[in-house]
Amino acid sequence: MEITFLGTGVAIPQRNRVQSGVLLRLEEKPLLIDCGSGVLSRFPEAGVSHTEVDTVLLSHLHLDHVADLHPLIKANWLRGSTSMKVYGPEGTEEWFSKVLDAYEYLQEEVDVDVIELFPGKEFTPDGFDCEISCTAASHSVPTLAYRVTGEDGEFVYSGDTGPSREIIELSADADLLIHECSFPQGMKVTNHTTPSTLADLLEESDLEIGTICLTHFYPDMQGHEKETINRLKGYFEGDVILAEDLMKLEL
Repeated sequence: MEITFLGTGVAIPQRNRVQSGVLLRLEEKPLLIDCGSGVLSRFPEAGVSHTEVDTVLLSHLHLDHVADLHPLIKANWLRGSTSMKVYGPEGTEEWFSKVLDAYEYLQEEVDVDVIELFPGKEFTPDGFDCEISCTAASHSVPTLAYRVTGEDGEFVYSGDTGPSREIIELSADADLLIHECSFPQGMKVTNHTTPSTLADLLEESDLEIGTICLTHFYPDMQGHEKETINRLKGYFEGDVILAEDLMKLEL
């Protein structure tokens, strides 16, 4: 199981960080989780053909997580690949259809199957040998965190979230937790996580998690990398990694 971070940033432009996107490769077949602006351009840099992707998992519908989905579908169509399955939270089908309605020339050319999910759902995407479960994140719109279980390991992707005991519980015994850490410690924020609020959850839970990889960084996080790692290491025995665009992890 190979994980490539295509985008580790947010809606505000930053050097070397595009918006959210994680590419999971299971037995050579890729699964894309979120598809924010800039993610499509990362495929050549990651050495992956965008036409390989026919399955996308969305955590929520904010633009920095979905803006490149329709461009990806168009790019695939231009290269002869017209089928796509899109999994996402409540509201995904309506959102997807409204955007597609603006591009009449695409509507009859592509075959996109949108499957809406709900907290507690367990499923196996077509063509994949893995099980995915989800729970609700704590965000301003319906948002799902996902746990992916394959033959080689298990990881959890938090999506955007404020401090969430449900997500930490979903991560129990996982090899990897990919968790957002949007702002540095000491900032008062809603709908997002800081090193301090995540550390508090880890201290309360006392669960076994192999590695934590932080992502979804606002520009405010620049210069706070070392203190972020140190803050979490006090409550967590595993490795703490700060994600970068095009970084790869293997389970």
